Amino acid sequence: MTTLLTSPFDRHATADDVSEGVDLTGTRAIVTGAASGIGVETARTLARRGADVTIAARRVDAATRVAEQIRDDTGNPLVRAAPLELTDRRSVAAFADAWTGPLHLLVNNAGVMMIPELTRDASGHEMQLATNHLGHVDLTTRLHGALAAAGGARVVVLSSSGHLFGPVVHDDVDYRFRPYDPLSAYAQSKTAQVLFAVGASSRWHEDGITVNAVNPGAIATDLQRHVGGRLSTPPEQRKTVRQGAATTVFAAVSPLLDGIGGRYLDDCQEARTVDERPADPQALTGSVARYALDPEGADRLWQLSLRLLGR
Repeated sequence: MTTLLTSPFDRHATADDVSEGVDLTGTRAIVTGAASGIGVETARTLARRGADVTIAARRVDAATRVAEQIRDDTGNPLVRAAPLELTDRRSVAAFADAWTGPLHLLVNNAGVMMIPELTRDASGHEMQLATNHLGHVDLTTRLHGALAAAGGARVVVLSSSGHLFGPVVHDDVDYRFRPYDPLSAYAQSKTAQVLFAVGASSRWHEDGITVNAVNPGAIATDLQRHVGGRLSTPPEQRKTVRQGAATTVFAAVSPLLDGIGGRYLDDCQEARTVDERPADPQALTGSVARYALDPEGADRLWQLSLRLLGR
């Protein structure tokens, strides 16, 4: 039985706490969706530790303002914005093609949550799966060469405890045969992100690339606009933005994760595997569904994702 990874940090830790003493000078990083929410704090913390940070975002005007604010806050001039629309294959390809040199850290932070009505992207895929999973698969696989060139690159994929509300339905990921439900679609996309971490780590380990999934926790950001933001989360489970970015930054920079991939981290700890969703809402934190870590499921989804992307 594998011993779960632990750390001295808990749900109260901030991104600054988990990165204290870490020097990221010379590290080149991309954070998707860092024009708002915890992505901003993630990018800010990486920049504060000396990293060269590219904010890849759909709203490039907002991302440009955030980059300027981070440069002013940290004194690090190596922070910039670049356009990236994850549901547009041409945009993803253009972003990846424009990248030159090694990439040490990729944080797949962008996402959408609980879209009320069935919405599809231009390729016909359900929008939560298209944004949260397929777009990041497209981006990450296109950047594989840059990640491999870094020698010890890390990829961090933002999932959610929401994955505990449903697996990937491989035969109907786009809701063409079953009724659409906002929660099951969100859950499917978040399960897919964990499975991607499992599949990518297995495939890319010899390239020195590790991929881990994280649950940032409940933070009132624009992501929760469809579910009431703070009103949807019990007060004792809420986090600040700085706390919400902590597990992401921990996965990105902690020496405790050197060479370790394919894990699901929650509150800066590796989550326990469960075969049933906990009845206690508070127990959702620190739990990961067995189906989200299944190597066979990860391989099946890898093949399906590439096919859906036309790759």
